[in-house]
Amino acid sequence: MGDRPVIGLCAALERARWGVWDTPAHLLPREYSDAVQRAGGIALLLPPDARVTEHPDELLDLLDGLILAGGSDIDPASYGQAAHPETININPERDAFEIALAQRAIERDLPFLGICRGMQVLNVARGGTLLQHLPESHGHEDHRRNPGSFEGADHQVRLASGSLAARAAGEEAHRTLSHHHQGVDRVGEGLVVTGRSELDELPEAVELSGSRFVLGVQWHPEVDETSKLVAALVDEARERMADIREARARGRSAA
Repeated sequence: MGDRPVIGLCAALERARWGVWDTPAHLLPREYSDAVQRAGGIALLLPPDARVTEHPDELLDLLDGLILAGGSDIDPASYGQAAHPETININPERDAFEIALAQRAIERDLPFLGICRGMQVLNVARGGTLLQHLPESHGHEDHRRNPGSFEGADHQVRLASGSLAARAAGEEAHRTLSHHHQGVDRVGEGLVVTGRSELDELPEAVELSGSRFVLGVQWHPEVDETSKLVAALVDEARERMADIREARARGRSAA
């Protein structure tokens, strides 16, 4: 058994073009796997799987940590709302898969990091709701200034002293890169808002009280090589892996 924790990265289902091909594909920007590998983890791409949606342990048994990545809007039906005209490109198959993984990962106390959409999935998985179009509710486009680019997307987030978010980031005043037009509205059960945007007080970090490592951030640490967040998740997964091995060794010795 190796010392590199296996980190699952949930992939999007999108139409893609390369070479002579134009076909549906499971996609994830390379920055996610690069960040996991830099931190010493093994990155495992996870496409939606209907059987795993029904039986998440089949997949979670293979993982030491889980990252839900950014991507398209979540189907508002999953949190009891009709779709706003600006809510587009929804994929209920991906939503159901990721919500199931999030819920079971929390039950197993598996280290979990939700990034952008992933933070929103975490909130929905805990019974929360979303604001479907921030320019309408907050009156500005500053959370997604240039669609398709992180250029000019930086802003400050205040992280609560002593929070998991602040410990993972290594600071309480944290510069972030964002690209989203939706956000957390009603906060899900057990989640605590531990980060807020200095632009407008929008929740930018949530975490689950009493858990080992369950954190959602509304920004994109994977595109910032100075960020410590993905490494914090990998480190926690490595520690959990070591704890499990030690417990098994004690069990064998006792037998």
